[in-house]
Amino acid sequence: MMDKRTFLKTSLLAGMGIILNPMWTLANNHNTTTQSEETTPQIALNSLFTLPNLPYPTDALEPYIDKQTMEIHHGKHHATYVKNLNEALEKNPAFTGLTIEQICQKVTYKHAALRNNGGGHYNHSFFWEILTPAQEGRTNQPTGNLAKAINQTFGSFEKFQEEFTKVALSHFGSGWAWLCMDKNKKLFISSTPNQDNPLMSELVKQIGTPILALDVWEHAYYLKYQNRRADYVKAFWNVVNWEKVAQNFEKIK
Repeated sequence: MMDKRTFLKTSLLAGMGIILNPMWTLANNHNTTTQSEETTPQIALNSLFTLPNLPYPTDALEPYIDKQTMEIHHGKHHATYVKNLNEALEKNPAFTGLTIEQICQKVTYKHAALRNNGGGHYNHSFFWEILTPAQEGRTNQPTGNLAKAINQTFGSFEKFQEEFTKVALSHFGSGWAWLCMDKNKKLFISSTPNQDNPLMSELVKQIGTPILALDVWEHAYYLKYQNRRADYVKAFWNVVNWEKVAQNFEKIK
């Protein structure tokens, strides 16, 4: 049995322990929370957007678009846009959590990094989907409602091709040619510089939702066609995925 002095000493220490232990626990919980807060947003931001897989092998579009161009275009250029987009989002938290379409709709002249890299990611992701391996004997033209809309707007598929090709060839420098639908559900052809696209309402003259796109940056064709953009545009018609374009059209309509 302990005497009165020992009992009081033990009780005092125990009491101090009861007071100190919660303080120690709170301090450690605070440190853990701080580390988590510092780490989690970084992980979340860096995982917002990822490089999508191609829907076909890199050599699947040959001989019209070569394997090496696809490897560099997708694995280097597009990958860099994704990396830089995620880094730009860390500096622009107001855009965090938005879809890539919403980012494109919201950017202005003040958001250079988001404009260039967000546009680069959206444009290329869209582009890969509207390409498909050429098939021998296939008439590579739209059908159904999309064909009717093209005929009504441009007169015929051939006239549409002529106008789209003219826009793609006359665009100066790097950029894109587009077939889009406006807010009145009407088709139109346009072009945008660099990585801009028709979703960027603050930056383009004609706003619309893309259903078809062609990348006319030199990195899209230079290895095979050198300076012959006309040959590249002509080859493009052999690998258009009109089924996907029709899906884009019906989704908007």
